[in-house]
Amino acid sequence: MRPSQLLAAVVALSQLSAAWPDFGDVKAVADVHGLLYGRQDNNDESSRPTATADEPKSTNDSNPSNSEASTTAENTAKETGKATASDDNKESTVTGKPTGSVKASGTKSGSKTKTTISEGMPAGGIQMITPAVTAGAQYYKVGDWVSFAWNYTSLSFTPTAIDVLATCTANQATYTLAVNQSVEETGMVYWDTGAYQATASVPLLTEQYTLIIYDSNSSVSATAKAGYLGAYNQFTFGMYTPQPYTPWADYKCPTCNSAMSAFESMTIKALLLTSGTTIASLFYFAYSFGVL
Repeated sequence: MRPSQLLAAVVALSQLSAAWPDFGDVKAVADVHGLLYGRQDNNDESSRPTATADEPKSTNDSNPSNSEASTTAENTAKETGKATASDDNKESTVTGKPTGSVKASGTKSGSKTKTTISEGMPAGGIQMITPAVTAGAQYYKVGDWVSFAWNYTSLSFTPTAIDVLATCTANQATYTLAVNQSVEETGMVYWDTGAYQATASVPLLTEQYTLIIYDSNSSVSATAKAGYLGAYNQFTFGMYTPQPYTPWADYKCPTCNSAMSAFESMTIKALLLTSGTTIASLFYFAYSFGVL
């Protein structure tokens, strides 16, 4: 060894000995094995040192990168339902999938029944009850209550409401008895002719009237369909206005006259002429044959 190399070794040893801690005595140096651990020659688990409570425990909070990775994984899991984290080259995958299902269920009750109508079936009609068909011609005094009643016939589709009218051909007027009247098994309407006549712009006349009953959703002139209510206009009745009271002394009969009319006079003359000719002929033949 060269002198220069020997000198460098001495200086290095002197610096090392100056930095060596002061153990106080030889005994402290003898116990240095308590601070140092020897090398393990085998993989026996029992020979491994056991961590004590005095040793600090490592947590993920001490590692900023692990904390950020955990936060990122939680945020990603909330959005996509899948989070992946890695630590010491080991991947841990957490997958989330919602369980359960919501299914709307229900049963709709009720069904519509379609009625099939043959083309050969008649249209719905009306049969009068009041007045009865066998009652004959009907005349009502203006000022009294008038009532009509009827039944429905051959009706497959019942209308929701009906209109009842009365028409007069003399003045071409239409009088409303009921509008949007509910349909029942037996229809009926009451007409206060006195209240109407007191405020009527078109008064009732002493004439014949026609009762009209039809579906409110249809019209009077609509063509009757099979199974549906057709416009009814078969019942006619008369209305008359009563005359005011006149004392007998002041009463004059417009059709009463003592004199005979020209026609009656001619009839009497013809009868007398024929009778006279017959009697004269009888006497002539009786005298000619010597009977007289």
